[in-house]
Amino acid sequence: METDYRDRLARIHAAGRYRELRRIDGPIDRWVTVDGRRALLLCSNNYLGLANHPALIEAAVQAAREWGVGSGASRLISGSLAPHVELEARLARMKGTDAALIFPSGYHANIGAVTALVGSGDAVFSDQLNHASLIDGCRLSGAEIHVYPHGNLEALREMLRAAPARRRLIVTDSVFSMDGDHAPLRGIFDLAAEHEAEVLVDEAHATGVFGASGSGLMEHLGLNEIPAVHVGTFGKALGCAGAFVAARDDVIRLLVNCARSFIYTTALPPPIVAAAGAALDLVAREPERRATLHRLSHTLRRRLLALGFEIPAGEGPIIPVIAGEAERALAWSAALLERSVFVQAIRPPTVPPGTSRLRVTLMATHTDDDLELAVEAFSGLRRDPAST
Repeated sequence: METDYRDRLARIHAAGRYRELRRIDGPIDRWVTVDGRRALLLCSNNYLGLANHPALIEAAVQAAREWGVGSGASRLISGSLAPHVELEARLARMKGTDAALIFPSGYHANIGAVTALVGSGDAVFSDQLNHASLIDGCRLSGAEIHVYPHGNLEALREMLRAAPARRRLIVTDSVFSMDGDHAPLRGIFDLAAEHEAEVLVDEAHATGVFGASGSGLMEHLGLNEIPAVHVGTFGKALGCAGAFVAARDDVIRLLVNCARSFIYTTALPPPIVAAAGAALDLVAREPERRATLHRLSHTLRRRLLALGFEIPAGEGPIIPVIAGEAERALAWSAALLERSVFVQAIRPPTVPPGTSRLRVTLMATHTDDDLELAVEAFSGLRRDPAST
C-alpha cells in the first residue's frame, strides 16, 4: 500500500501537478513572508483587505470574551447561538430573501444546498467551469447531471428541453473563480422561468465586490428581486471564514432538515460570526474599497495585456494570466517570487489541460506603487528567456 501511494505521488509529480504547502509568516496583507522571503501578495482572495482589519479583530476578541471560542455543537443540538441567528437575519435583509442559513464553509454550503434541493428523479444543470464544490454537490445529490458548455445559453436551453424531471435545478457561479468572467445570469433566469427550474447562484467571488451595497453580481445586474438560492462566503472579500445560503423560507427550512453538511457539523465559532458581521459593516460603510479594488484591477489588467500576456476578457479582481503548460506556469511563479512577487501557479485538474495560469488577484489595500512593482516583475518574465 505504501508503495502504491508513492507511485501515485510520482505520477502526479511527473504530470506537473504536484502541490506543496507554502508557509506564510504573519497576517494576510499586501506584503507577506513566503517560506522566508518577503513578497508582494497577489494571489489572495482577501479582495477588500479585511482579513487583518482592526474592526474585525476587535469584534472577534469581544465575541470570544462574551461567547467563548467555540459553539460546542451543531446548530440542531445546542450550537445555535444568538450571534448566528442575528447574522442570518442580517444576511437575509442584505440579499432581499426570507431567510438565510450559515455554513462552516462555501464547500459545505454548496454540497449541502444542492443535495437538499434535488435527488434521484430530478435533474441538475451545471456550468462546465463551476467550482468543485458545486460539481461535487451535483454528484452527491443523485440527480441526473447535465453539464453545459461554459456560459452557453443555447446549450442549456436544449438540455432543459430534452430532460424531463420531477424537479430541475440550474447551478452556476456568478463570478467564475479561475477566469474571473461572469455567468449570463439574465439569460439563465429567463430559461429557468421558461422551464420551471430553480436557480442556485454561487456568489463566492462576488460577495463584497460587486453591487451598490456589495451584496454580489445579482445586485450589480439588478436581479435581486428574482427568486433564487443565493450562496455567499465570508472567507474571501469579507476576510473571515464560513458561508451562507439565502433564499425563500421553504428552501432554508428544507436545508435545516436535509442538508447533511449543515446538520452534521459543528456551528461556526462565535468570534468568526462576529468578525463576519463587522466585515458587513465595513462593506456597507466604505464603498470606496470596492471602487479602489476595481480601479486597481482595471489598471493592472490593462498593463499586463500591453505586455503581451494572454488574459481572458473579464472585470474585477481576478486576472488570469494564461501560461499554457503546467511547467511554464510553475517557472513563471518561481521567477516572480525571485522578483518579490508571490503568485501561485494554477494547474490541472483545477483548470483544463493546456490552460495552466497565474491567477493574479488584487486587494483594495494594494497601492499604485505595488502595481508598479508587479508590472516590472511581469516585464521581467518577458525579458527572461528561461521563463518563456
